Amino acid sequence: MNYSVNKLTSKADCDALIQVANKGKDDLQYRKTTVNHQNVNFATTADEVDADLSSTNAQLTALTTVIASLPNGDVKDANITKQKKLELKAFLLNQKKENYGSIALLMNEFEQAKIDLEIAEADSLITAVQTQKAALPA
Repeated sequence: MNYSVNKLTSKADCDALIQVANKGKDDLQYRKTTVNHQNVNFATTADEVDADLSSTNAQLTALTTVIASLPNGDVKDANITKQKKLELKAFLLNQKKENYGSIALLMNEFEQAKIDLEIAEADSLITAVQTQKAALPA
């Protein structure tokens, strides 16, 4: 972006703006570190949740087949109870997948990309102000 740095007429104004821009950049760097750390955790969690969800869904499929072939009675009731527990587990894993899994990872990667752009823009501003400061008379 082309900044209106020609409006800056004193080195003190340039220094103040550089200081504010550097502070903002430091905050962005800190945020980037946090997001990177979250991405590592989300990537690990995503793999674990996907594996657990796949296993749970396979168990549910097998149990549904077994229940369909059982006559009414205590054994069938016990298996229906197991089925309900597995359905709840699958539901909770899907919730976890949204909050901490691959979806969260992708959203955090998007956040990281936005932060990288903001850091680059802060650098552009700092460079423009430094150039203007160098051009000002002592």
